[in-house]
Amino acid sequence: MNRFAALLDRLAYEPGRNAKLRLLADYFRSAPDPDRGYALAAMTGALSFRHAKPGIIRALVAERTDPVLFEMSYDYVGDLSETVALMWPSHGHGASAPSPACGGGRGGGSHGHGASGAPSLPSPASGGGAVRHEQAGEAKEPSLTTVVTTLASLGKTELPQQIARWLDELDETGRWALLKLVTGGLRIGVSARLAKTAVAALGDKDVDEIELVWPALAAPYLELFAWIEGRAEKPSASHPVPFRPVMLSHAIEDADFAALDPAAFSAEWKWDGIRVQAVAAPSPDGRFVTRLYSRTGDDISAGFPDLAAALRFDAALDGELLIMREGRVQSFNVLQQRLNRKTVTPKLLAEFPAHLRVYDLLVEAEEDLREQPFAARRTRLEALLARLADPRLDVSPIIPFATWDELRQARADPAAAGAGPDADAVEGVMLKRRDAPYVPGRPRGLWWKWKRDPFVVDAVLMYAQRGHGKRSSFYSDYTFGVWGGDNGGELVPVGKAYFGFTDAELAEIDRFIRRNTVNRFGPVREVVHEPDNGLVFEVAFEGLARSTRHKSGLAMRFPRISRLRWDKRPADADRIDTLERLLTASAARDDA
Repeated sequence: MNRFAALLDRLAYEPGRNAKLRLLADYFRSAPDPDRGYALAAMTGALSFRHAKPGIIRALVAERTDPVLFEMSYDYVGDLSETVALMWPSHGHGASAPSPACGGGRGGGSHGHGASGAPSLPSPASGGGAVRHEQAGEAKEPSLTTVVTTLASLGKTELPQQIARWLDELDETGRWALLKLVTGGLRIGVSARLAKTAVAALGDKDVDEIELVWPALAAPYLELFAWIEGRAEKPSASHPVPFRPVMLSHAIEDADFAALDPAAFSAEWKWDGIRVQAVAAPSPDGRFVTRLYSRTGDDISAGFPDLAAALRFDAALDGELLIMREGRVQSFNVLQQRLNRKTVTPKLLAEFPAHLRVYDLLVEAEEDLREQPFAARRTRLEALLARLADPRLDVSPIIPFATWDELRQARADPAAAGAGPDADAVEGVMLKRRDAPYVPGRPRGLWWKWKRDPFVVDAVLMYAQRGHGKRSSFYSDYTFGVWGGDNGGELVPVGKAYFGFTDAELAEIDRFIRRNTVNRFGPVREVVHEPDNGLVFEVAFEGLARSTRHKSGLAMRFPRISRLRWDKRPADADRIDTLERLLTASAARDDA
């Protein structure tokens, strides 16, 4: 556990991608099996423990500390794992202070760096992070493997005391790492892709090779590391209908168009649904094996049996999951009625029929098409869907254009440019190079997304809460409102946002909140929001929906702070009537 804790500690403080890669590669190179495999599983989101919940941690610390002091500390620190790790009572036989070489653990100063300036992990011999120098009679710290397998196997009643024993044995950094595992929220600035890239670097492999075999692997990935290190053959992707890592796009900026030739690109609508991969293959008994995957590779087939039943082909399709009624695509708000459902009833299937709008063909029969140009894949896709002739699947239409100005006009008015009655489900335009292969990840220059301009309103900051990870010292989660209420003189909440501002703006907002707090509710601060005193945000958002969670009865979709309006008084912010008109107009189009 000590090496893993030291790794997480370094990663949490290291902002640079390349430095993170070196830290990860160093760990995966030196840590033993199966510890390094479980570490990889933790960083890629492949670990889950049925009975390990944050509530257990809260109950344990409540038994050992003053609850008022804990709540005050949690409010200040902003992170449950770090708060508990720091407040957990030390015992005489427990952990010693972190070594100076480790930078003082969670509360320490600067972290060690090698000669190149890149951060380096302590060697197994030197310890670091959660390491305790074992003295006679001291208990040996649990290994990462022991922790993971125990968390996965213990029952609900035995787990709390086992976690307490571990917390007694570990020092602050070790406790913090343990609690991150238990709560499932690492928040160390490492994506699954970055962790896999570090593993690939051990054997000079391309990370995409790992992505291709990943669906067939399971923690602790012994066969993966054996292949990477040249001790075994490449693992076989033996799943009959595997997930293929998706290709992603970059947001296009106005300055990008000057370097792009419109003749080299194909354009299609960007649909406001959820990205899915539909994979099917015939089995020896004549039936089809089918899977519907999310963009991250999660199997969501059980939630959409109506669409899974339509997958009667031998291929892998990339497309958008939508709700289709009477030949018309519904809004994302309608689609939400089908998302994250534990039970799918016949009534739900009838009222919200799922539909797949396909825009790429990755594999057909046993032929992998991903290295072929997009134009060739598109031709094959159109032919396949024409043969299937299933009303639950169709192809995303191409937008004709010759110049960027023509495409800009189409983006501004999708209904007039061919989207017709589906225009309200369009959230922008996708640009794809005609000669582009299908490359996992986000390669620059091949696919671009050009979203429609968002809705914008002026809203008033009402409440603020501390962030997590790097933002745990700042108030960075904001609730804002517009003027409404019975007489129009009351601010009513309409949304929450925690991004869209720069680090410098975050510091400004944080100072304003600290100087203008008028009330506190646990970790939440109420900020002054009077007609002539308060902070106005320009808030951008993608849409509106009815909501019982907000007093306003409305909630924004994908809100973000687009500008700080220090020049405006709160009294000049927008009113709920503005949002109501916007929602009514949208609903009228849906009903038309």
